[in-house]
Amino acid sequence: MHRVEQHVSASPEDIPGVDQAVAHEQLTARMGIEITRWDADRLVGTMPVKGNRQPYGLLHGGANAVLAETLGSIAAAMHAAPERIAVGLELSCTHHRGVTEGVVTGVCTPIHRGRSTATYEIAITDEQDRRTCTARLTCFLRDASPEAGS
Repeated sequence: MHRVEQHVSASPEDIPGVDQAVAHEQLTARMGIEITRWDADRLVGTMPVKGNRQPYGLLHGGANAVLAETLGSIAAAMHAAPERIAVGLELSCTHHRGVTEGVVTGVCTPIHRGRSTATYEIAITDEQDRRTCTARLTCFLRDASPEAGS
């Protein structure tokens, strides 16, 4: 298992198997997502509400989904590397409460880490540590092609 200990922020070069030809096109930068803790058993990231709102001023549910899939996919990639890469298979999000300002924090923990699939729970909280969204992501772990990550 590939294990990366804490870093202050993430860049696509840090993620196992990332195609460097498209690394500059990552959605995480546009959403303002920062990875604040890299660990195989607990991956943590933050995202600002500002710039990620829906028309009523609340954090967009799709932004929660992006944060959740980002964290779960990175965790799955860390588990799978270097022989395999992770691709999203299923994502579900339950939105518990709205957020109108500040920063939300996602904490990703493993539910199952196998040879062909990996499933993670991502708990998203507001600045008052109230859970705003619970997500579950399952990734398919496929063999890395010789070209992957080059």
